[in-house]
Amino acid sequence: MSSFTSTDVPPSQSSTNAPMTHKQKIEALVGLLLGMFVAFLSSTIVSNALPTIITELHGTQDQYTWVVTATLLASTATTPIWGKFSDLVSKKLLVQLSITLFTIGSILAGMSQSVGMLIGFRAVQGLGLGGLQALVIIVIAAMFSPRERGRYQGPIAAVMSVATVAGPLIGGLIVDTSWLGWRWTFFVGVPLAVIALIVVQRTLNLPIVKKDVSIDYVGATLIAAGVSTLLIWVTLAGKNFEWASAMSFFLVGLGVVLLAAALWVESKVKEPIIPLRLFRDRTTTLATLASIAVGVAMFGGAVFLGQYFQIARGYSPTAAGLLTLPMVIGSMLSAGLSGAMITKFGRWKGFLIAGAVAMSAGFFLLSTIDHATPMFWVGLFLFVLGAGMGMVMQNLVLAVQNTVAPSDLGTASSTVSFFRSLGGAAGVSVLGAVLSTHVADLTTKGLSAIGVDLSASGGSGAGLSNLNELPEAIQDVVRAAYGDATARVFLIAGILALLSLIAIAFIREKALRTESGDEQLLAKIAVPGEIDSDAVDAELALLTEGDDEFQRRK
Repeated sequence: MSSFTSTDVPPSQSSTNAPMTHKQKIEALVGLLLGMFVAFLSSTIVSNALPTIITELHGTQDQYTWVVTATLLASTATTPIWGKFSDLVSKKLLVQLSITLFTIGSILAGMSQSVGMLIGFRAVQGLGLGGLQALVIIVIAAMFSPRERGRYQGPIAAVMSVATVAGPLIGGLIVDTSWLGWRWTFFVGVPLAVIALIVVQRTLNLPIVKKDVSIDYVGATLIAAGVSTLLIWVTLAGKNFEWASAMSFFLVGLGVVLLAAALWVESKVKEPIIPLRLFRDRTTTLATLASIAVGVAMFGGAVFLGQYFQIARGYSPTAAGLLTLPMVIGSMLSAGLSGAMITKFGRWKGFLIAGAVAMSAGFFLLSTIDHATPMFWVGLFLFVLGAGMGMVMQNLVLAVQNTVAPSDLGTASSTVSFFRSLGGAAGVSVLGAVLSTHVADLTTKGLSAIGVDLSASGGSGAGLSNLNELPEAIQDVVRAAYGDATARVFLIAGILALLSLIAIAFIREKALRTESGDEQLLAKIAVPGEIDSDAVDAELALLTEGDDEFQRRK
């Protein structure tokens, strides 16, 4: 672990650190949100393009899921590290670096000649995505006073939601446009990223506050390595080696040891990547558990729905994107209505429970579909799932923010986001492995049922990688196998959603706070002996960075 101290001069001593005007703040916010939109869009825009990509590049079902998992895993592992670095160097520089990394990764991904290359460059995209996820929230906290921040949480949530759910539709339109093709699902975000980079360069002007910060490189490395090892095991077991084999036991053991070492390091270092003390709070612990299932719903659903509509049902990529609109509409409606009701009445747990119930019901209803289910019922089930997601996704973070100490708002929020992203990465990998295994079994049974000689047809070799080259009768068997196997994916997701419902049920509801973070601190300071001056200074430093109004009042 290394300790650094920024030596930049305070804003009052540098003309380049002059306070930003309100117009500059809004312009900078537009650039930040544009960068965030492009980065989040990249997470799902490939979902409807993946069947085409994997077929053209002759990839496998395992590689299909890793094209998505690579980005999620890289962003998840690096999000807290970007946050720590923001206390050391210029936030503007870090935002520009993250956008640049994402742009470079996008260009290289679009030029990939194999699935292996694509997975590697998607990981580079993930590094930039991790930076944007962490830095946008931090920069907004630096630009706006605590009293002002609330009004800007809505646009952030809207950008995240729209980018996540619009990605599959945009990706489908691009793939179906003959003069573009699947490579433009990666290229399309580059111009927007460049615009965001220019806007940030011209408008963002934040001071670098002097802080002594310790970076937990060892903990971050162990967490990323441990999670990656277990995901690799889940992806490869049952195909490259048996579940009960020496290699399987080795990977599981290595993953557990790495994560155990990470926990030990996190409990010892001065500033851990994931502060374990946060989990002493019941609400934070339960909300974190529930957020994992939300991650599975956000990413797993989008990835495998595109495959279901295209491979099993024969729809075009554009049509596949349009068929996910019921989930999009359900999510947007429930998020808006629940947010308005929570603001009006100040109560939130009922909406969390209702959302978890709807999300569980949606997954279990989708677990009944097969390759011949009427599309009306599939759309209805997706609407129920989307309605549940909309009520749960943002309100889980709200519950945590309403509970933790003012100085822990950023850390606690990023921790919930970390585990939600981890749930997405793990969910895509695990559900992909389950789907791959079940498709292989159903394909073998289907071929045997129509009297096909498995040794001559390649047996389980009949799949995505050579689907368009197979005889029509075998193609029909493979497509039906994908349609029927998808139900098992949603069944597992439903069980996870049910676990999130149980976790939410045990969260203790606490009335929403009406004071901002600095008002809470001032109330503590007014009571002699309640908090020591060092703690006050530490909390003020976290809450009032760039807050000129507060400095004047202090």
